Amino acid sequence: MGDRLEQSGVHRLERSGVGALIGLLSAAVALGVGEIVAAFVRPAASPVIVVGNRFILLTPEPIKRWAIRNFGTSDKTALLSGIYVVIAVFAVLAGQAALHRLVYGLAGVALFGAIGGYCALTTSAHRGTDVLPTVLGTLAAGAVMAVLVRTAGQDQPGPPPAGVLADRRRFLQGSAVAAGLAAVSGFGGRAAQDARYSVSGARAKLVLPAPSDPAPPLPGGTDLGRSGVPWTTPNKDFYRIDTALSVPQLDPEHWSLRIHGMVDREITLTYRQLLARPLIERWITLCCVSNEIGGGLVSNARFLGARLADVLREAGVHGDADQLLMTSSDRMTIGAPTAVLMDGRDALLAVGMYGAPLPIVHGFPVRVVVPGLYGYVSACKWVVDIEATTFARRRAYWVQGGWAAQTDIKLESRIDTPHNGAAVPVGRPVAIAGVAWDQHVGISRIEVQIDGADWLPARLATVPSTDTWRQWMLPWTPPKAGSYTVRVRATDRAGTVQTAAVRDVYPDGATGLHTITVRAR
Repeated sequence: MGDRLEQSGVHRLERSGVGALIGLLSAAVALGVGEIVAAFVRPAASPVIVVGNRFILLTPEPIKRWAIRNFGTSDKTALLSGIYVVIAVFAVLAGQAALHRLVYGLAGVALFGAIGGYCALTTSAHRGTDVLPTVLGTLAAGAVMAVLVRTAGQDQPGPPPAGVLADRRRFLQGSAVAAGLAAVSGFGGRAAQDARYSVSGARAKLVLPAPSDPAPPLPGGTDLGRSGVPWTTPNKDFYRIDTALSVPQLDPEHWSLRIHGMVDREITLTYRQLLARPLIERWITLCCVSNEIGGGLVSNARFLGARLADVLREAGVHGDADQLLMTSSDRMTIGAPTAVLMDGRDALLAVGMYGAPLPIVHGFPVRVVVPGLYGYVSACKWVVDIEATTFARRRAYWVQGGWAAQTDIKLESRIDTPHNGAAVPVGRPVAIAGVAWDQHVGISRIEVQIDGADWLPARLATVPSTDTWRQWMLPWTPPKAGSYTVRVRATDRAGTVQTAAVRDVYPDGATGLHTITVRAR
């Protein structure tokens, strides 16, 4: 009796494993076939991408803020990983159902396809053909599930056989074929997408013209070398916050920018026409509105581009058009105040970083860069359209989620070294250092306070303009062992002192003083 019960339990466990394997292999084939079909449609039509894009549109704003706060520039990786986990769980359940009755499993596959199809046809900038990868992937998954269930001998009428698998060898062979199909189609599909759509080759062939107004040589003492963060941010480390799960691949030969709306004359610029305009080069610090006090969503680079204000004047933007609604190739919209973009600051239609074409993930071939504004109201990447309109008439993407339609960047400072919780030596000099920024206004003073004592003035680095962050450094020698609280505050060139009032990033940027604790020993 005990042996029979034990054997029954083993069979149930094996049956559960077989069902899970069937479901996972079916889902893997669906995704793989979807990728290979997307190579003939477009990468943005990949089933996982369309589901992810739809999820972004449906996600409540507080959850988006939570994701950026906790994952930062890895938010897209976290989202895609979560989607794969959900798919795996759903696939396991569908595979278990298929072993009970094949029609149940196929119904699960059909539901999976229906969700993907809905997402493909309702995401921003969708096309009718975007549904094809999901449809064909779903059909492939259903076929694989049916074959594997039959190979397992579980589709016969009457009670299941004494063992779980009627023919273990046939089932394993079928599973191996399904796994191979999933791998070949998945990896092959990604490779085909890259070969067909990637603009890396076109970007590599470009040679940007020399700027008519180059950035002046950096003055000595720009980088103190003790701040913990270099004054210049390499491209690979430049922060990236956007909603593009599939990075737009825009061939510069086919790119154009349309400027229309409340203008005297509509303008369409090609990439060649843009490069033929006078280009200027400037050091500019960009900051994300989601950057928390002490956060890392701020970077500094040398940008090359044409003055946006010059193009807008040629279009003849109407005086009552208080908003410039910018649209990227993936239909992301960003609204910038017209008056700010035309007040004389170096707002750019940027084409390069550090003398080379823009990195693809940072907006190649053209993006907008505006010193003094948060990215969500200015820094449109992959820009293809600018409409002169009003804030009352049109609401940009982030504003629809409750973020302020108009705001200036907040005065902020940050301690980069030592890190919070670091151990420092007693009786030996320690460099307390970091960066501060108030783009298009500039930093005039940095002060550091240790354990509530008097504020101490820090040494400031030189800067090429008010549009970049500024390094600072204060030598300090811990007098005795123990814990110390260190905080920093900045004063800008307008005489404004950074506020200690703590406010969340939502809806128009965080405020407060960056504070750390170190232990001397």
